[in-house]
Amino acid sequence: MTFTHSTRWLAAATLVAGLSVAAPAHAHEAAVPPSSTVLRGLDLDRATVLDMQRAMNQKRFDSVALTRFYLDRIRTVDPLLHAVISTNPAALREAKQSDLRRRQGARGPLEGIPVLLKDNIAATGRASAGSLALLGSRPARDAFLVQRLRAAGAVILGKTNLSEWANFRSSASSSGWSAVGGQTNNPYVLDRNPCGSSSGSGVAAAASLAAVTIGTETDGSIVCPAGINGVVGVKPTVGLVSRAGVVPLSLAQDTAGPLTRNVTDAAAVLSVIQGVDPRDPATVPGGNRDYLKALRPDALAGKRIGVWRSAAGNKREVVAALDATIATLRARGATVVDNLELTGTDEAAEQEFPALTNEFKHDVNAYLAEAPGKHPADLAGLIEFNKKHASTELRYFGQELFEQAQATSGDLNDFEYRAAREKATSLSRDAINSVISANRLDAVLAPTNNGAWVTNLTKGDDFTDFVATSSPSAMAGYPAVTVPGGYAKDVLPLGVTFFGGRFSEPTLIAISYAFEQASQVRKPPTYLRTLP
Repeated sequence: MTFTHSTRWLAAATLVAGLSVAAPAHAHEAAVPPSSTVLRGLDLDRATVLDMQRAMNQKRFDSVALTRFYLDRIRTVDPLLHAVISTNPAALREAKQSDLRRRQGARGPLEGIPVLLKDNIAATGRASAGSLALLGSRPARDAFLVQRLRAAGAVILGKTNLSEWANFRSSASSSGWSAVGGQTNNPYVLDRNPCGSSSGSGVAAAASLAAVTIGTETDGSIVCPAGINGVVGVKPTVGLVSRAGVVPLSLAQDTAGPLTRNVTDAAAVLSVIQGVDPRDPATVPGGNRDYLKALRPDALAGKRIGVWRSAAGNKREVVAALDATIATLRARGATVVDNLELTGTDEAAEQEFPALTNEFKHDVNAYLAEAPGKHPADLAGLIEFNKKHASTELRYFGQELFEQAQATSGDLNDFEYRAAREKATSLSRDAINSVISANRLDAVLAPTNNGAWVTNLTKGDDFTDFVATSSPSAMAGYPAVTVPGGYAKDVLPLGVTFFGGRFSEPTLIAISYAFEQASQVRKPPTYLRTLP
């Protein structure tokens, strides 16, 4: 799935730069005037999928026109961003089929809506995880969540770039880089990093390269790309969305979820992709909700929200965004309980990496053993593949995390492994459950990220003193929703995250939507080459 910086052990993650040299005085100007996001009078940067449905029902445009718009925009804008690895050659045909189906009535809010998928999700016969080693893999069928999207009428537009192997190959890597897709750039300032392994999905959503996108997370790789690219990200409860057909990192923590420009779209997507799947025994009844019903502008009234303030450290702009969020919550009728601490999370984080290395070996070996097509048979084979293709795969950083995982037993019954996983999970759940229970909270609020750092392929991600709050929810398997909360240097997006207990998605979405509607923080990308 997806991994970022957020655990303490990962000193640096996955990024690419080459853009960190001194820039000319005019370099802060937009790299190129971005193409318009308006289609037949509807601004797709601001529109929700419900707005798009109304436009199609009113015959202002159809799915073919909408899909062609996004394909054209990918061709014109994505050369600046490298967010899209591939487009689906059948996308326009799928759109035409949706238009024909609409004559009998739309199947729901995603009818005819173009979707980009992170390229570790099986669809259209591929799931590369960003690695050249998997280009010969040919998934026999779409991932379960993709089947759900198709059944709802969505158009699979293509695949997004990602941090190769979900940022779990080297601790000196650069977020948003893969051997298949190169380096993804932040659409607000192009030499800045997009964060997390779902970087391409976050950037594509922010830049309106698709109506909605899907990412995956193990720890931070939905919420960080959402925060740092100024979009909404939902990291669901583990078990709400099937992982069948998704290249794994750790099935103890992996999950997939939407990255979108607004909470409405995230709610619509989550309503579709949830569901019990026999191929993923972790999926359990608890979903099957229409999250669009949670979207009430007055949903903050009467809510009690705790604040994990210490996570912001002394970052002035992060603290300012957090304070502004709190002021909005209070103005809309919420009770805010400030300065709460989550106890035991540091101890939990110490156990996360040992657990993940063992899980990665087990889970990726199982995935490769079942995956059709030509590819290495196991993790040992991946390591050898990278050595043989070092000029491309190991050009910027190594594979020491692969090697550490290979050195484990990969046995999920191993005593030391089981102790580490139990402690990481139970301490995280206890931390969240206890703070919610003791303070009678509906959710906990935390800052999501600092402003994006300058991408540097040679040195990797700069997580020095970086704000990171994803780990408790990730290790617990609990949900989190990130929404735009402010800006650093007036241009680099800052997110805020609401998280809660197991299957608390309806409450978190309601709170996030009401906050979004009251604050109206998000603004479109600026496409600056660099900051002056």
